[in-house]
Amino acid sequence: MISVSEALDALFALLPAHRIETVPLLEAHGRVLAGPVAATRDQPPFAASAMDGYAVVDAKPGVPLTVIGESAAGRGFADHVGEGQAVRIFTGAPIPTGATRVILQEDVTRQGDRITPGDRMDPGDNIRAAGNDFRAGSGMPFPRVLSSSDIAQLAAMNVARVPVSRRPRVALVATGDELVMPGETPGPDQIVASNTFGLHALLRDLGAEPRMLPIARDTVVSLKTVLGMIDDADLVITVGGASKGDHDLVAPVAAELGMERAFHMVAMRPGKPLMSGRLGSAVMIGLPGNPVSAMVCGHVFVGPVVRAMQGLPAQAVPRLSGELAHDLAANGPREHYMRARHAPDGLHVFERQDSSLLHVLGAADALVVRPVLDPVRKAGDLVDYIPL
Repeated sequence: MISVSEALDALFALLPAHRIETVPLLEAHGRVLAGPVAATRDQPPFAASAMDGYAVVDAKPGVPLTVIGESAAGRGFADHVGEGQAVRIFTGAPIPTGATRVILQEDVTRQGDRITPGDRMDPGDNIRAAGNDFRAGSGMPFPRVLSSSDIAQLAAMNVARVPVSRRPRVALVATGDELVMPGETPGPDQIVASNTFGLHALLRDLGAEPRMLPIARDTVVSLKTVLGMIDDADLVITVGGASKGDHDLVAPVAAELGMERAFHMVAMRPGKPLMSGRLGSAVMIGLPGNPVSAMVCGHVFVGPVVRAMQGLPAQAVPRLSGELAHDLAANGPREHYMRARHAPDGLHVFERQDSSLLHVLGAADALVVRPVLDPVRKAGDLVDYIPL
């Protein structure tokens, strides 16, 4: 068996260079920016008013000024403003030539075309300088997952098409005679397939394009047939059949199909019977069949792999640190990912950690990570955890 970190390194070593495509700005949200972008103009492109008021050269309390025109958003004042003059101006409108400040509208009284500043004028100039937000030629750091705020900035930069990493295509294969699809009626010895549905949702959250293939039965012919459908997948994920029992056929069948194995078995719980390698041009990960094992491995291994496939840093899922709400017994020889939940008094690790209990995973918002041979932990101790 190898460690979790060794398994991750082996997976990252299998990954091909990510591919880049260009998409319209409206399709770029949630995608990974994969190349340079540059603003085509300053933002704002001209000095603009930050408030509604009057653009002036100077103003003194009680000294009247003559209003000679108006500057609105999209319709600036074309002439010059001189001493003793003012231009009615609105937020975002261009500052007229000659003006050095904007008096707030509430700081003046107006009668006809005359305004008189009061004795409590706002001391600021209330002007946004040209290029105050960004300058022409400014870029955006990459790679990064584009947020809604990033999309707004790209629009302001006048970027209409965006270079992004192509979404990884992932083929999901559930294996086992015992499985039926949700909505079907299971036989007396069957269960409903759940792992691939949870992984499908996780993969969509990660920015991948997952597709679910038919269930592969516990025969060589069935497994070969389904694996023959992977087509243009960048990543193949099988669920179940990755251990070493008589009916665990994924490893030998994949080897017969030409898989170059990277590793098999990881010193972790849940998730020990994990396998990986390269099958044709695709990376292959064989996940264990227990539902919680499959989902935990999805967070620990599949997530970092899919992010790296999109050009993001090849690194383990980030861990945070939190206080335990109660004592924990010493850990054994495998790294343990324990379902837990935050509460005001700290992290509560669920008593039941069986890898078949999906309802416990559903109630958890964290995986407390116990290192190999971690000693007894006391309430109040800091432990690492992965947010869910």
